[in-house]
Amino acid sequence: MTQTTPAPLHWKLVVDAGHPHAQADFWAAALHYVAEDNDALIQRLLELGALPREATVEYHARLAFRDLIAVRHPDDPYDKDSGTGLGRRLLFQRVPEAKTVKNRLHLDVHAGDGQRAAEVERLTGLGASVLREVKEQGGEWVVMADPEGNEFCVQ
Repeated sequence: MTQTTPAPLHWKLVVDAGHPHAQADFWAAALHYVAEDNDALIQRLLELGALPREATVEYHARLAFRDLIAVRHPDDPYDKDSGTGLGRRLLFQRVPEAKTVKNRLHLDVHAGDGQRAAEVERLTGLGASVLREVKEQGGEWVVMADPEGNEFCVQ
């Protein structure tokens, strides 16, 4: 009996947010990603009566879902009919509660050799804040927080 290796699973990282569109703007700029354009999908859903107009907002001169939005790597494939990314993605979903504890999962952003300080400055200009600088035997990095307080590191 021959064993076949299962195909890798497609995944996305989902981040709870109070203001998903603002978070998408921050992370799209931070990672040089693009916000997904779901306008065509939303228009179809509205025409079919499958989505109420109240579930949408105008976002960068197009319709977007009110409570969620994703950003994707600009070079990755995406479904042209829905605007949904098929590769590296972060999805921000609205939740009613604020962040209260340290993240159990975080992103590490790799700035490149000699570029950490400039990258920290750029990210601070986008709305991030520096929490602390770490210098350990294993390396150096800066722990930062996005505009909603989610921690991430700049290597």
